[in-house]
Amino acid sequence: MALVSAKEMLLKARDGGYGVAQININNLEWTKATLQVAQELQSPIILGVSEGAAKYMGGYRLVMAMVRELHDAMGMTVPVAVHLDHGTYEGAYKALEAGFTSIMFDGSHYSIEENVAKTKEIVEACHARGVSVEAEVGSIGGEEDGVIGAGELADPKECALIASLGVDLFAAGIGNIHGKYPANWKGLNFEVLAAVQEATNRVPLVLHGGTGIPSEMIQKAISLGVTKINVNTELQLVFAAAIRKYIEAGKDLEAKGFDPRKLLAPGVEAIKAIVREKLTMFGSVGKAN
Repeated sequence: MALVSAKEMLLKARDGGYGVAQININNLEWTKATLQVAQELQSPIILGVSEGAAKYMGGYRLVMAMVRELHDAMGMTVPVAVHLDHGTYEGAYKALEAGFTSIMFDGSHYSIEENVAKTKEIVEACHARGVSVEAEVGSIGGEEDGVIGAGELADPKECALIASLGVDLFAAGIGNIHGKYPANWKGLNFEVLAAVQEATNRVPLVLHGGTGIPSEMIQKAISLGVTKINVNTELQLVFAAAIRKYIEAGKDLEAKGFDPRKLLAPGVEAIKAIVREKLTMFGSVGKAN
């Protein structure tokens, strides 16, 4: 199966009442682990790539080359999309040219007028190539690769305006944040989410900052139209913790334990465990076809 846009899999998820995971990738190990679990569980999957991660991995074209080669070598039969996460105006076009199958243009920091104008332009360019588009209103709190949001709640009227431009998926700030949630976090604002769902005429909704949100909140969000849940920080934490444990146990000093393939293996297995957990939680297991 060829790489696909996110549109069809998310419409299917919306109508089926489940969510699809966007797993942000940072290197070969991350990508391979995510694809292996998606194939194993017969789940659609979205590989998220931030602009910072793309730069770290050698650029948009190298990212796409790596994903395509892994995808084909692994004989993937489940739907896989490659999605630019929190793309700038310039980054959106670079990712589009590189072959990304889905693009998020984050215009939430512009005035609503400029956000509308730029989103409309990007939608036209992407749809001409069969690429899905995600837009955002109300910045997501916290920081992700230098993209900082204050965590505003989205205005449903502004959401309706952006959604009317033909975007395929829509992210709205509903109290969610990137990174670790603080102990005094108030939780997701479901009143705003319900209003956004109604205002956007059931465009598939996106929940950023999926790390640390309780399962019951995830399930309620899915019932209110959320079809894509982004996961990143949690994977970074378990990857680091597993490798730290390996080194602290002195296993890197045993035989050839320093071999990167052995050194990184505990982190890879930790990623797989979390991806399995999330795909099960979101309800996408067995939904590949």
